[in-house]
Amino acid sequence: MGTQIIRLDIPGIDLLLLLSPISIVFSVFAITGLANAYNIIDGFNGLSSMVGMITLLALGYVAIQVNDPLITYLSFSMVAAILGFFIWNYPRGLIFLGDGGAYLIGFWIATLSVLIVARHQEISPWFAVLINAYPIWETIFTIYRRKFHQGKSPGHPDGIHFHSLIFRRILNDTQIKSENDFFSANAKTSPYLWVLSAFAVVPAVLYWNSTPLQVIFFLLFASSYVWLYKRIVSFRTPKWMHLG
Repeated sequence: MGTQIIRLDIPGIDLLLLLSPISIVFSVFAITGLANAYNIIDGFNGLSSMVGMITLLALGYVAIQVNDPLITYLSFSMVAAILGFFIWNYPRGLIFLGDGGAYLIGFWIATLSVLIVARHQEISPWFAVLINAYPIWETIFTIYRRKFHQGKSPGHPDGIHFHSLIFRRILNDTQIKSENDFFSANAKTSPYLWVLSAFAVVPAVLYWNSTPLQVIFFLLFASSYVWLYKRIVSFRTPKWMHLG
């Protein structure tokens, strides 16, 4: 497609990205990384699919603003495809994405994120980062937590992702006594992360042409994520997160 990541609006880094080999390697790393990130967050019914739809709606909206019919079509057509899956997956989990489905959604979104920034210079490259802040930061934080905090391989299965903590500590899986209790707790987990994802996507859409604001909101998202994670993992969950 003749498209790759050539700018991050970071002095020095942008000069390196002008070198085609570096740009190509970084683009491949970013796209495959986001595809894997969507597989990581695919832990509960409706989680990965709804986050994907929220992100694609943001991509489609900004594509309309910059008059890009190709990305608009690719974004909204994928939303429709995921929605057809979502109504069977949430809340009861009658069908599942599997690795292939999660990777496809992540790859589709990553590719469109690279394309829209490459095709329109007025769009901040951090727009692509902020609309994908939740899966990106979940992956980065998981690697840090397992490699440096726990001394374990980041490639091994992990039972304390953010969505797992919400299920265990807030919705309290010890209270699950029946199949209906499990499905109820499972269905209640994903909306927490839908809202978390939206907190990054909304400012990304509102300020899609401003790199300073995109960076500020990404840092706010990342710090809020870490703060909430630490509160939940240490059994000090904020009271407003207990919705009953």
